[in-house]
Amino acid sequence: MQTIFKNIKGDRLIWAIVTLLAIASFLPVYSAASDLAYDKYNGNTFISFVKHFMHLFLGFAIMYGVHKIPYRYFKGLSLVMIPIVLVLLVITMLQGTVMGGASASRWIKIPIVGMSFQTSTFASVVLMVYVARYMSKIKDINVTLKKSILPLWVPVFFVLALILPSNFSTAAIMFLMVLFLVFLGGYPVRYLGVILGSGLVALVFFVMFAKLTTGPLHVKVTTWENRIKNYSNSEDTEADYQIEKAKVAIASGRIFGVGPGKSIQKHALPQSSSDFIFAIIIEEYGLIGGFVIMILYMWLLFRIVIVSQKSDTIFGKLLVLGVGLPIVFQALINMAVAVELFPVTGQTLPLVSSGGTSIWMTCLAVGIILSVSAKREEIKEQEFKEDNPLEILSETI
Repeated sequence: MQTIFKNIKGDRLIWAIVTLLAIASFLPVYSAASDLAYDKYNGNTFISFVKHFMHLFLGFAIMYGVHKIPYRYFKGLSLVMIPIVLVLLVITMLQGTVMGGASASRWIKIPIVGMSFQTSTFASVVLMVYVARYMSKIKDINVTLKKSILPLWVPVFFVLALILPSNFSTAAIMFLMVLFLVFLGGYPVRYLGVILGSGLVALVFFVMFAKLTTGPLHVKVTTWENRIKNYSNSEDTEADYQIEKAKVAIASGRIFGVGPGKSIQKHALPQSSSDFIFAIIIEEYGLIGGFVIMILYMWLLFRIVIVSQKSDTIFGKLLVLGVGLPIVFQALINMAVAVELFPVTGQTLPLVSSGGTSIWMTCLAVGIILSVSAKREEIKEQEFKEDNPLEILSETI
């Protein structure tokens, strides 16, 4: 154990925050998933606890392994992974499976092991790394829209276009994060307006095309419209079932909550262990519990910004923000949905909600952030050795 801690590099506070979020997830997930586990595993609810533990264990193994990789290697890896991501997204679109009652095929089965994998979450991380690589490459060049279309916007367009039909919220978040990252990277604002307008026009055409069909696309677009209408409509309808139950759970929690495992609304919420886990946390642990979770994410955001500012390269700065900001943004959206500040999106609470792919890809992103932070520590150690050669010599003797 001491050897593992000795080999851990990077920002220690990020390690601590991620660990606290993971630990905090066990009881809420075990409680929220009890009904589903009871039906699925013939009354053995402990299996859901073990499954969540294994997801987190593998996630931390991914995070540990990735943070040992020098972050400069991610430049080349993003070029290699973009074509692979596109192939995976095409496979998912053609033969994806439905998981947990979702209305779209977002998962593919991994051969041999038989596990399900949500390709859009992996594509999100790869795309942000790719965009960070491109923006760092052109930092000293007066880029034009024409020159950037093929190397930057074409890959972004294809990735988002393949995700959009099955997962609008993920595609929208990715698009906004890409725009924000290229803005931070110094991309001309006048071109960003053109890209944003083009994206909106493409979305309108997609919706119009889907409305003219009678297949799954029509059903999916109708679902989007209903969610927006239900959110903007002050009257409660049958379509508001999930959000109403979430609000009842939050109201029941009051300040201190009803107690661990004593949630009532977990029996009514279909996605209580994933999309609406925050409502269950507040019901069982009160506003104090919800506030603690929110503070942890805000603390993580603060550390992400600090690591980005301390990075020694433009690529490192953009890389940290590119893979780190979506984690906090997704968490805020999940919490906003639970309190009806945002329409239902299907976004999980990173590191807290159940689900293997979400946990693994969040840990992958955190591992990349830690890799950048570890490089900064390495530079500081080298500078210390150069400034204090006698002290280093005395320690060796």
